[in-house]
Amino acid sequence: MLLGLDCGSTSVKAVLFDEAGRTIATGGRRTEALHPGPGFVEKDMEGLWRAGAAAIRDALAKSGTAPERVDAIGVTAHGDGLYLVDRAGRPLGCGIQSVDSRALAITGEWAASGQLAAVERLSAQRPYPYSATTLLAWIKRHQPERYDHIGHVMFCKDWLRTCLTGVVATDPTDASTAFTDPQTQAYDPAILSILDLAAVRPALPPILPSSGSMGRVTAEAAALTGLVAGTPVTGGMHDVTVSCVGLGNLDPGALSITAGTFSINETLSDRLVVDARCAARAGLKPGQWNNMSISPASSNTVDWFLQTAFRAEWEADAGGGPALWAQIEADLAAPTAADAPLFHPFLYGSPYNAPASASFFGLRSWHGRADMLRAVIEGAVFNHRFHVDVLRSIFPVDRASITGGGSSAPRTAQLFADALGLPVEIPEATEIGALGAALVAGVGAGLYASLDDAVARACRIAARYVPDPDRQAALSRRYDRYLGLVEAVRPFWSATETTSMRPAK
Repeated sequence: MLLGLDCGSTSVKAVLFDEAGRTIATGGRRTEALHPGPGFVEKDMEGLWRAGAAAIRDALAKSGTAPERVDAIGVTAHGDGLYLVDRAGRPLGCGIQSVDSRALAITGEWAASGQLAAVERLSAQRPYPYSATTLLAWIKRHQPERYDHIGHVMFCKDWLRTCLTGVVATDPTDASTAFTDPQTQAYDPAILSILDLAAVRPALPPILPSSGSMGRVTAEAAALTGLVAGTPVTGGMHDVTVSCVGLGNLDPGALSITAGTFSINETLSDRLVVDARCAARAGLKPGQWNNMSISPASSNTVDWFLQTAFRAEWEADAGGGPALWAQIEADLAAPTAADAPLFHPFLYGSPYNAPASASFFGLRSWHGRADMLRAVIEGAVFNHRFHVDVLRSIFPVDRASITGGGSSAPRTAQLFADALGLPVEIPEATEIGALGAALVAGVGAGLYASLDDAVARACRIAARYVPDPDRQAALSRRYDRYLGLVEAVRPFWSATETTSMRPAK
């Protein structure tokens, strides 16, 4: 039996799987975001660990099986952001989330000075406002005493795994989000020097293989989680990359798409490509890269609209459960009207290097909330298409696997297929990040001969959707209008700061 621990932006989940990838039990806890200042999005680090421990206890209790049956544990979590501990291993302030935008001004300064471009030449990506390097620079400027007391620089999964094992380390997928040479996947001190952060180099943790051992569950962690002390824990991966494993996409040619807080769109390659429109980070093995085009504009905007316009249904159905999605599917059954409104889903950020904001266009008096909901869902899908178009202009892709954000609902999945113009596969598993982490742990524990073996035994497709030519053509026309409206309204976007994922051309 394998345990995958997955910490996202709103909750932490612990899922027990058998070796065939079937879910045995799931435990979870919501986690509260803290907003102590404009653009700040933080989590209490001790509280996050308590939530993770409680989620593990829940899963073990629901499974009805002995904790001795857990062969190995894999941990995954959101990438980017920043989790600091002091030299005694204690949290140094709160963990900073990947949707934090306090450091937006610093990226602007670096762009003007040429530092951003210099780092991109070394690391195959530019620092974003939520990147660890950018946040370290913000802390150095605004909280110098905190900066001086940094003992270790961590990412979210590394903090949780350290709480389990006491071992401080990271893996290539998280390290490559900010600090490494993309060819060697080793730390490149020149990156820190360019950004005037050389002093933190001793605080960067060792980089160990994702499926390698990073310690065993300590007695203290066992008491909190219900696990058996000594249970092996592997390095784990950044959740974006580990989702490729959970979706069964280990080789070039497939798109792995996650609709969640971020619009995550990625494809693996066996060659390094440096392109300002996407980030090249460590793949699943040496000599492979994960190419990502992302922005915080996906199902989070759908959730916002449901909570705003469908509040009673949202609350009655535990925050967007099956009953509400059945209603949504019924609304999507009707053909899109010629006068249907459009929506730009830029509530929390956009793919543009500008202070984007969300907006409806084309609303008429006869439109109701169902028309608006369709526009919001379509807008989120169109934002995925924007990123997918970036990736397929560089890499050959012939299919997409999608998880999250109601994407498993048949009409929503069909909307993705029609909008992207690609066959879309929906996985059987629902907790893709946790499954990927568990499979990586299974490889490390010797339960599988390789990731290929793990995926062959544990990843299955539940449904496949192919584009309908007529709907694809109609949606392409609407998408062209959507893009034209982006350019038309850009001069009028508010000055509200939002995170930005793509440099201006």
